[in-house]
Amino acid sequence: MTPLHLGFMVLINFIWGFALIAAKVSLDHFPPLLFAALRFTLIVMVLFPFLKIHRGRMKEVIIIALCAGPVGFGLFFVGLSLSTASVVAVTSQLGVPFATIMSIVFLKEQVHWRRWLGIILSFSGVMVISFDPAVFTYIDGLLFVVASALVGSIGTIYQRQIRNVGVFEMQAWVALAAAPLMIAASLAVEQGQIAALLDANLMEWAGVFYVAFASSLVGHAGIYYLLQRYEVTQTAPLTLLAPIFTVFFAVTLLGEVLTERMLVGALIALTGVLIVSIRQKRIVDTGP
Repeated sequence: MTPLHLGFMVLINFIWGFALIAAKVSLDHFPPLLFAALRFTLIVMVLFPFLKIHRGRMKEVIIIALCAGPVGFGLFFVGLSLSTASVVAVTSQLGVPFATIMSIVFLKEQVHWRRWLGIILSFSGVMVISFDPAVFTYIDGLLFVVASALVGSIGTIYQRQIRNVGVFEMQAWVALAAAPLMIAASLAVEQGQIAALLDANLMEWAGVFYVAFASSLVGHAGIYYLLQRYEVTQTAPLTLLAPIFTVFFAVTLLGEVLTERMLVGALIALTGVLIVSIRQKRIVDTGP
């Protein structure tokens, strides 16, 4: 990877790492489902021209859109609103081992001992974090994030099987599926939406726009650009910089406190995710 592209990869992780901080600031004001509705409404407004019917593949597109949009992100933002950004950053990485388990069950992929070790380490690290007394106060938020990672892994399985659907096309369908459902869900279970919209300050609105555009559009488009030029084994390990950035920002900007148990659990979990990512990508690369 050239120094320029390596720097671009670090920038993408910086953008993703800071996204949780921006979202957390906004979620202190906006109800979580309303926040998700705003995010996806902005995205669909920008990406509407990319909407395209893919005949014979719309069933898979809709399933991916629901998992990556209203269900997955709905659970994620509820979890983030109830938990801390640093814990969410690590716990959300369970999507990688979850997807591997799903591929074993549904795609009949062969998994050898190294990937099993990575899966065990990933879940063990999150368990270590979960049993920290400091985390007990928001264990419900952590469980929402775990559920989000599980739902997202289902979408990943379908994404592995779908072909010739561009990154912006897929994001447009995700946003189109999510925006109306998130609006309806917010109206059904949340209160004070109008007041939240009218009373939000510039910082709180900035979080919405940052997550919608910088994280979703720039970040995902950037990683797609790099994946067209480099093997995924080169890029996958570097994406673990994102949760590291999040933890750093959470401590320095939000004043979150990391205990020794949380740090140990994060190290174990991210090591496991790294092992699974490298092994998984190698198998995908050498397939038909």
